[in-house]
Amino acid sequence: MSADRDLFVEEQKRKGLRVAFAVSIGFTFAVYAGAIVPFLGPLFAAQFLLGSSRPMPLAKTIGAAMVVLIAGTAMMVLTNVLGDRPAPFLLILGLTYFVCFAAQSTGKGGAAVFLVLVVSIIVPLLGILNRELANSILSILVVAVLSGTVLMWLAHAVFPEPFSRNVEATPTDERPLALGRALANTVILLGSVVICLTSDNLTVAVVIPITVASLLGQLDVAASARAAIGLVLVNLFGGVLASIAYAALSLRPNLFSIFLIVLVVVLFIGGRAAVRSKEAPVFAGALTTFLILFGLGVSPLPGSAAESFATRIVYVAAALIYALLFAVILWPRTRETKRISA
Repeated sequence: MSADRDLFVEEQKRKGLRVAFAVSIGFTFAVYAGAIVPFLGPLFAAQFLLGSSRPMPLAKTIGAAMVVLIAGTAMMVLTNVLGDRPAPFLLILGLTYFVCFAAQSTGKGGAAVFLVLVVSIIVPLLGILNRELANSILSILVVAVLSGTVLMWLAHAVFPEPFSRNVEATPTDERPLALGRALANTVILLGSVVICLTSDNLTVAVVIPITVASLLGQLDVAASARAAIGLVLVNLFGGVLASIAYAALSLRPNLFSIFLIVLVVVLFIGGRAAVRSKEAPVFAGALTTFLILFGLGVSPLPGSAAESFATRIVYVAAALIYALLFAVILWPRTRETKRISA
């Protein structure tokens, strides 16, 4: 029993090291290359690596990449064709979110579902709120998917899983299809997107809906009001870490500082996200919040660096409270949601 536990702990350590290595290397290189959205590739890599202790098979990797690229292309076409017609635009966007949340409610789909949600948020917002980026969105996605895939394989090459034993796959938490909850989540997320589409602040547009989508996916692990509040605090903690990291970077702004800061933070958060537990998705959400906020701080996007980090954390806190409040109001009254609202 002790030997099995030691092997289990070692497996989780290797997974955490892979995530920290891939994210820190990918983030630093993205900043060096002048990527407009430097957090996107590392975010994809983290999702791929947290999904399994083994590298995704080539066919599955290509499939995930194709799903993301097809979703990005579809969102780009949708934005170009219907971006100035709010009713049909929001209807199709809502249907996309609904399908993602419905798949998520069954416990299937893994990282691909969340990545499609991220793409379905970023592409319309960039396409509408920043016309200069509208024509380069697809290339940004292609680079992000490819870099995330390369980082995944590189991390497994540096920290390989022993071939002397078979690593058991994390059991899939299969659940019955929850259409009512998926519909409620769609309304909540779509509401946050509408709020952001009426704002000229690109940072708000990126942070709030992704934070909302991330928290909605985590609320399944909350069995009580205290646990739900804990989710909010842990996600907010990711934003606070991003603020501290950006302040540290301002003291010595160079690539090595970026690499070191991201490595330390992701080792701390990613190690907890790699553990097989109900809390793992929560820390994965905190990692997402950190990468987005810190990435926007060093991004060449207009107005990103000038904006106060304290203001961004307020946006994150508002998004978390918004998602939690409306989940309590709109989710179907099951035994689980009664415990959350109690």
